[in-house]
Amino acid sequence: MSSKRIKVSKKTLIITYYWPPAGGPGVQRWLKFVKYLPELDIDPIVFIPENPNYPIVDESLELEVSDKITIIKHPIKEPYRWAGLFSKKSSKTISKGIISNEKQQTFVEKVMLFVRGNFFIPDARVGWVKPSVVYLGNYIKNENIESIITTGPPHSVHLIGLELKQRLGVKWLADFRDPWTTIGYHKQLKLMASSGAKHKALEKQVLNTADQIIVTSFTTKKEFEAITSKPIEVITNGYDNEAHVDFNLDSKFTLAHIGSLLSKRNPEIFWKVLSDLVIENSSLAKDLQLNFVGFVSDEVLGSIEKYDLSNYVNNIGYVSHKEAIKFQKQSQILLLIEIDSEDTKCIVPGKLFEYMVSNRPIVAIGPKDSDVQEIIKETNTGHYFNYNDYDSLKRIILEHYNAFLNNSLQTHPVGLQKYHRKALTKSLTSLL
Repeated sequence: MSSKRIKVSKKTLIITYYWPPAGGPGVQRWLKFVKYLPELDIDPIVFIPENPNYPIVDESLELEVSDKITIIKHPIKEPYRWAGLFSKKSSKTISKGIISNEKQQTFVEKVMLFVRGNFFIPDARVGWVKPSVVYLGNYIKNENIESIITTGPPHSVHLIGLELKQRLGVKWLADFRDPWTTIGYHKQLKLMASSGAKHKALEKQVLNTADQIIVTSFTTKKEFEAITSKPIEVITNGYDNEAHVDFNLDSKFTLAHIGSLLSKRNPEIFWKVLSDLVIENSSLAKDLQLNFVGFVSDEVLGSIEKYDLSNYVNNIGYVSHKEAIKFQKQSQILLLIEIDSEDTKCIVPGKLFEYMVSNRPIVAIGPKDSDVQEIIKETNTGHYFNYNDYDSLKRIILEHYNAFLNNSLQTHPVGLQKYHRKALTKSLTSLL
């Protein structure tokens, strides 16, 4: 007589700051992993702050969280709430990672950046570390948790994993959605030498204590390999099967950017190309529209005004994720713009993968030899330009406009399946 074997799911504790109703890109990665983990015999338990101060809120994302998922919470003390008493605007923008050019910073903003960089290491959520370690230490033992995953930024979340690893010896995977000490805004935090050294030391300790490192780009993997010999796996962000949205392609020649256009994410060469095309081509001038879906800095708007393009701008602001998907699908061209810096070669924004399955051509501008450049080339989903590629950028925009006039503007992507969230989750489970 044979008995049927009952498969038992492995319990994994996921420690994250960003979770619905948080909006923005930081929440998507683990929201989707948690969606598919139960299908792959992993029982995810999600630990989040009880009273977070999220800079962006998207309540629609709460509908994507299964009521079968165990979610545990613990209070957090948020210094940004106190900072808001002095300057609500500066507090909110800094908490988003948006930092003005130094010449345009107010005295209050300079002070807040100095305090943020030197008194809250590695970040303003560091006060959540000790109480979380105490709470989770008991929880892990009581629930027989087999492994933990921390995801940052905020990188203080990794310090929770560090202490739990040292105290309990539990298996620990550290997921870096962005780098730590080489992320663009890190240099703008007005760090004293001792503070910079402390960041480096904590980064090295985390990288050399975790059992497994996960990163979102090959550039970050190469960077971390110079610091640690621990195994590093690249698991990019990806796309999911989105709910059906009704849309019609825009009748205008729309170029849409989804997400934040920060002060340094300002390709003047692109505004110059559009300005020249508007002057040279009266038909394009009649059809052109720039849709900005998300925060746009005053510096970017100032550059656009300098090139006489302000009348073409439709500044929509932040919308829900579902609305953002609709803008992606109905736009004629999707813009992806990254800061022109060595430090940003490793940045692969989550929206890239949603762009890729929108069947709209991508026009990306960023640093030379970036991971984004390689992915766009590999998947045949658009064109990538550097900040000095005036002639080729102008030629492609004009080609796309002519295709728009002929109703033939589309993409022919290849090899997208490996970037589906379920396929990426399978890669994650192989590490567990």
